[in-house]
Amino acid sequence: MKAKKTMYLHPTAGGEIPKIKRRYDAKFKVTPAYHATLPDMMEAVGSIAGAAVPIQQVGVSNFRLPLKFKTKAGPVVTLETSVTGCVSLEASLKGINMSRIVRSFYEHQGDVFTLDLLKKILVKYQKKVVTLNARVKLSFSYPMLQRALRSGLEGHQFYNVSFEGIIDAAGVFRKFIEFDFVYSSACPCSAELSEHARDVRGAYAIAHNQRSKARVKIEVAPGAKLTVEDVQAHCLNALKTETQVMVKREDEQAFAELNGAHIKFVEDAARLVYAELAKDRRIADFQVACSHLESLHSHDAVSVICKGVKGGFTADFSDFRSLVC
Repeated sequence: MKAKKTMYLHPTAGGEIPKIKRRYDAKFKVTPAYHATLPDMMEAVGSIAGAAVPIQQVGVSNFRLPLKFKTKAGPVVTLETSVTGCVSLEASLKGINMSRIVRSFYEHQGDVFTLDLLKKILVKYQKKVVTLNARVKLSFSYPMLQRALRSGLEGHQFYNVSFEGIIDAAGVFRKFIEFDFVYSSACPCSAELSEHARDVRGAYAIAHNQRSKARVKIEVAPGAKLTVEDVQAHCLNALKTETQVMVKREDEQAFAELNGAHIKFVEDAARLVYAELAKDRRIADFQVACSHLESLHSHDAVSVICKGVKGGFTADFSDFRSLVC
């Protein structure tokens, strides 16, 4: 005969009542006196697991809420925004109160978010969480109206954008914009070979081109104002062949001609964006990563370039899979 076993959460076939009652009291109200009795891990002593060393970044990632952003033309748009907020943690501390990071944003939910507003939020972090360094990154999809090349049709192009702010123990604040620009790239070598086949042998050939992406990360100079529209204009001026939203036949023909006028290798793309960004004094530093998703090969062509500021960005970029579009 099997020995009876105690069940803690479930009744048994023999009719035994579980040792622990599971219930949720929806009517329970937390009083100040009850709240004062709740355990607080921040008050624990000797509770650090592992090495008692500082942590450079600890916080929350991808909590989402609708935030307001001002367009260059003036109107305010509300966009679903993914927020990452991190602080540094001293070796003597067990952890941080992560909900305070989230609450900081809800306190500003009615504000229009700019790079400079991030400084105010980060200063709050430093005081509330008791930290030396803090950083926050807002990621969102930013709509801009694009006009077709010849037909006059219009449609919304969406850009992956991030605003990032970092503040250190000395109170020095740095602000960044990250921007993805999707464009078409027609291969100069393939274009030449196609024309050779037509001219020498009368063979019809089509030069290969591909959807491509440039990711631009910019450090905005202290006191300077730079908008998402400004960054988009720089990329468009440099690369010319942005993918289109609304097209009729005349627009498709125009796009083919535009690609023919602006053939480019991935090396050309990086240098073209460099030349455009380097002219803007509002931009203290930048890094550009380009990926051409080859239609000739089964692999992609990539390039990375940076402004070359001492102690600034380097060309250390390897996450090319994130540039697939």
